[in-house]
This record gives sequence, structure tokens and C-alpha cells, in this order.
Amino acid sequence: MLLWLLLLLLAPGREQSGLAPKAFLLLTPPWSTHFKGQKVTLKCRDSRYPAWGDVSWYYNKNLMREESGEIQIKKSGYYKCKTQVSSFSDPVHVEFLSDWLILQASHPVFEGDKVLLRCLGKEEEIPSEKIYYKDGKKLGSTYSTEAIILNSVSLENSKYHCTVSRKDFWSSWKETSKPLRIQVQELFPPPVLTASPSQPIEGSPVALKCETWLPPQKSDTQLQFCFFREDQALGSGWSSSSELQISAIWSEDSSSYWCQAKTVTHSVIKRSLKSQILVQRVPVSDVNLEIQPSGGQLIEGENLVLICSVAKGTGTITFSWHREGTIRILGRKTQRSLSAELRIPTVKESDAGRYYCAADNIHGPILSKLTMVTLRIPMSRPVLTIRAPRAQAVVGDVVELRCEAWRGSPPILYQFYHEDATLGRSSAPSGGGASFNLSMTAEHSGNYSCEADNGLGAQHSDRVTLNVTVPVSHPVLTLNPAGTQPVVGDVLELRCEAQRGSPPILYWFYHDNVTLGKILAPFGGGTSFNLSLTAQPSGNYSCAADNGLGIQCSEVVMLNFTVPSRSKIILITVGVISGLLSILGLTATAALVCKFKTQRKSGGLSATGTPGYSPNECQEPSLSKPFSTDTQEPTHSELPALMELQPVYSNVNPGDSDLVYSQVRSTQPTKEHLANSPRMHWEHEGSTVIYSEVKKTHPDDSAGQASSGGWAHEDATESYENVPCASMALDH
Repeated sequence: MLLWLLLLLLAPGREQSGLAPKAFLLLTPPWSTHFKGQKVTLKCRDSRYPAWGDVSWYYNKNLMREESGEIQIKKSGYYKCKTQVSSFSDPVHVEFLSDWLILQASHPVFEGDKVLLRCLGKEEEIPSEKIYYKDGKKLGSTYSTEAIILNSVSLENSKYHCTVSRKDFWSSWKETSKPLRIQVQELFPPPVLTASPSQPIEGSPVALKCETWLPPQKSDTQLQFCFFREDQALGSGWSSSSELQISAIWSEDSSSYWCQAKTVTHSVIKRSLKSQILVQRVPVSDVNLEIQPSGGQLIEGENLVLICSVAKGTGTITFSWHREGTIRILGRKTQRSLSAELRIPTVKESDAGRYYCAADNIHGPILSKLTMVTLRIPMSRPVLTIRAPRAQAVVGDVVELRCEAWRGSPPILYQFYHEDATLGRSSAPSGGGASFNLSMTAEHSGNYSCEADNGLGAQHSDRVTLNVTVPVSHPVLTLNPAGTQPVVGDVLELRCEAQRGSPPILYWFYHDNVTLGKILAPFGGGTSFNLSLTAQPSGNYSCAADNGLGIQCSEVVMLNFTVPSRSKIILITVGVISGLLSILGLTATAALVCKFKTQRKSGGLSATGTPGYSPNECQEPSLSKPFSTDTQEPTHSELPALMELQPVYSNVNPGDSDLVYSQVRSTQPTKEHLANSPRMHWEHEGSTVIYSEVKKTHPDDSAGQASSGGWAHEDATESYENVPCASMALDH
């Protein structure tokens, strides 16, 4: 009994209606219909047991004088009660009949309960078949006084009755009970839906409650609840909780809401009325654009993140991003949040500028302030160019090293390198290129490069090779063998070498202002000229070196020549014979001159020499003469091209002597040559005969061994010497 009272006290919904909880009536015996003359005890109960204070009883809406918690009744009618802490109980109709057959229904009965129906005859002695009917339709029958059970009754207005067949000695008949309406009480009232808050702000949480209550007698009944927006169930559907928590409600959620409550057995289900919930929207405000990386300074190729946020604003917000000066929208997002971000991958130089964003939640777009985005561009690979005052850089020239990168944010620091050594650096505060001037020395040949750096990573140029041409220094002429007195027949080596100078170098050899020959040293260094000594090689010897940047001459080296005694005797003898034959010699010379002139006029064979440098020309700039790299090595017998040469062959010294000469060709200076060559010194104005040593003879050699048959075994490249024809003839 105490547990039952506790359940009454904790019954849900009793305070929700705003009224005091209802009292309720209990019948003993628990039937609503009785035979006349019987007594029924009514008990008035509320949430407090026993009831405190006086109890008010009503019979057919009339106040009775009884004030106790229990009364006994014998009259048919409607009874209800009220305590000092409760409201009126539901009325109970109790009927007392004088009929022989009555139909009884158990009390109290609530929706969904099982009901006991008992058909009872007055002073019935012999059991007979009893038939039960609902609204005229047979429900079933029984032969005992036991009741039948009706499952899950509802608040309906059906009529029930029963019949029984009777008979006596004389006849039989049927007894029918008075129709009975079962007094079904409401298990729980239709629920009421409440929202808290009733006018929520968009984005805020809302609590929905489905409120109803159970009578104290049915407080142990389990109910389930379900919430709906329009025709859509919310949450997980049916639940034992009468509350539903919505974490965030939005303006589009403004609609009609209602709920349902039902018993676990689904025997009773009821729904609430619809409640309109209007969600309040807050306009956006204080729109702000944030740049990441912070500060808005990026390096080309990085990712740019634009974050647009609002301080206030509810519901679905549309964010958009823009760059000043462009019509195209960079991006747009619609979402339920106070911020959104746009990622721009791999930014380029064209992405720099001022950005802003807009936010709108139907009340119109609100713009943020402009935010500057600057880009720093890494350096591109620089290009190194070398500017020299001439096609080939020469020692002493000032060469400009120009380093320039086509792309890169300023300021830019350029560094210049020769091989791996740093030459210097130059800054370009506003971008562009930079120059470095370098005065060339011989050591500056090699590879050059430069480096550009603006703090975002240094970039190196390709290597550029620069060859610095070094003018030749004054060559040094040496005679080999040195320190000995040369004699006729010796081979004298003239060694000319310049200590400095870029190859190739062309060397010239001179004897008393007469060019002996020229030799090319393609890889630099020095070179030698071999001279086979003949009569009177004494004199001044010199050489010159030229690599196209100016001629440099050596110091003059003097050579004193000693003639052996035997040679002197032979020369005296030859002189006597020559005196005897002078007339014949003059005749022969005249004939040769005439023949020479005839051959020129007729276009016969002619030989031209190679122009050379006179020692006097060493003082002139090299640019006045073209640099020749003709590698043809001249013989010692070459003369300046100012002379015309005609081959004339004759034996000069056919006698028994140490030297045998053969006239190779004779030269005659023309007036034209003399006029154009004032610097040339001609010791003999007449014909000049060039002789070549053919073979050296010894005292034991015979004249036949010096014949032309033996010459073939001699080295054709041995040294040659010019011998003046007139003087030689006189000597002989």
C-alpha cells in the first residue's frame, strides 16, 4: 500500500495542468452494477493517504453531508468527491437494479485495460448458459458465474448486455439484462507540445517537451513519445523520454511542430495539437578578411588562404571572395558557420593585389575591408654577359661583367666569380641587372659566372669562358753555339723567344736589316732558325715577335766571322782568274739582264717573295700590318718582295775549294721598288746574285765528287746564305 501511495505522489503530469491533481474513487466490491438492496463502499483518495481534512461528496452534482473518506451507498446515481488538496474526481455511475439478471463491469477501467464482464442472476441456483452481446452482436457464452474478459477497451459508447434461458415445470423463457455502458476512464490526456525558448534565435538550441500525465492508479504505465516537424519525425523516432533537445535550429526550420504519446503495448496513442515555432534570424555584421600566411606576404608558388568571418550572424551565410579591379568572383561558399576559407594554390605574380570578402544571410551582403597581398618572386637563373672594348680581350682592357636575372623581387644582390674566387658584388635595389668592371691581366683568362640572390634562394648563371690575349714581350735572340768563333760551314742556330705573349706567335729573323725568314709558333714559346754559314756572315742579327697585338723586337746581337787560311788562298786564286775572265763575265751579265727583261715582257716564270718586317718597323704599331699566320718556313735566301727574282743557274766556284756555290737566281731592284721602299738599304745598285751552298768539300775530295751526282745525298733544308754577285766575282 505504501508503494502504491508513493507512485501516486510521483505520478508525472499532475502539476503540468496548473490545477490540483484529481481525486479518484474506489468501489468495494469493484463492480458498477449491483442488485437492489446491496451496499457499496466508496473511498475518496488523493495523493495523500489518508486524505487530510474533510472530504466533499457529491451525488448527482449535489453536495452530500458526508465528510469522511469512505461512505456506503444504496442508491443509483453519479458519485464524485473532492479533498482539500485535490480537484474533483471523475464521476462514477453506480446502479442498483431490481432485475433478476444484471450485467456487471469491473471498476475502475482505463483506456487499453482489460475489462471483466459478469452476467449474474439473482439467487441463481442452477447454472445456465449465459450469452454476452456488444451492440447486439454476440461476443461469447459461458455456463458458469465466471466473467469474460474484454481486451484493450477504448473510450467508446458501446452497449453491452447478456441473456440467459430459464425454465420451470410448466414453461421456459429468456432473461435479458439491462444494457450497460462501460465507464472507461482516460489513461492520459492528449499531450501538449511546448518549446523552450518559444521564439528561438537561429543557431541556438531548442528543447521540445511532450507533456501529459497518468492517473495515480496507472502511474506504473510506461509511455513512449515521438516529435514531428510537419510530417517528418525528428530525432531517432519513438523514445521513452518526453523531451527532445535540438542542438541548433535554423530559419528554415521554422514550421509546425507536434508530438505523440503512446503506451508500450500500443493500445493507446494520442497526439498533441500543432505548435508554430518561428526562428529569429540575426543579420551578419563585422565582416573581416584574414590572410594566411599572416601579413599577406607570400613567396611565388606558396598557397594563399583567405579566411572570411563575421562577428554576428545566424543561419546559412553565403561567403564570397574578390580581388580589387576584377569582376570575376574568386570563390563562393554557403554554410552554417561564422567563418569560411578559400585556398588559392600556387600563387603567381599576377595574384598580387588587394582582396576583400562579402557575407550575406538574406539581409544583403556586408563587405570586409581591403587587405593587401604582396608576392616576392624567387630569382630566375641569371645571365652573365661579358662586354669587352674589342672582339678579343687584351691585357689592360677594362671588361664589363653584366649579370642580370629576368625575374626576381628586389632588392637583388649580385656576386661575380672568376673560377671559384669571388671578384666582387653589386646590389640592384630596384631590380634589374648589375655590372662589375675588371681590368684584364694575363691571369684573368678562365671561366666566369655570377650569382643572384634576393633572400629567397640564390641562383647561379652558366659559366662563360674568357680568353685574355697577352701582347708579346720583347723577344730574346740567342746564338747557338754560343761563346765560340763560328767558321764557314758551321750551322748557326738563331733562337728567338718571347717570355710573354698569347699564341700563336710569328717570329721574324733579320741580318743587317735583311729578312732571313719567319717561323710560326702556334702554341707559343720560342722558335729557332738554322743558318749555314757562308762567306762574310758577320754583322748584326735580330728577331721580332708578333701575335697580332704589336711587334716587339729583340736586342741586336753582333757576330764576327773568321775565314780559314786555306780559304783565303783559294779566294786570291779565284780573284786572279776572275780578273782574266772579267770581260767574259760582263758579257754574260749583260746577256742575263737582257734575258730577264725579255722573260718579264713575255710573261714567263716569276717568283715573288713574302713581305717581311724590317727591324725599323718594330717601332710601329702592329695594327698597321695584318697579322699573318702563314706557316710556310722561308729559306735564308728570301729577300724583301720589293725585288723581282728570275732563276739563273751557274757554277761559281768550280775549282778545288772548301765551298762549292751555285748561282740560284739573280735579283734586280727596279725603280718602282726603289721609289716605294725608301727604307731599304741597297749596298749594290747593280745586279744582285743569290748563291746557295750546294756541297761542302774537303781537301781530299776530288772535283768529281763535288759533281751534281753527289748533291742528291745532301740535306736540301740545310742553311743558305746570300752572296753578292759582283764582289764574289771580284774576289774570285
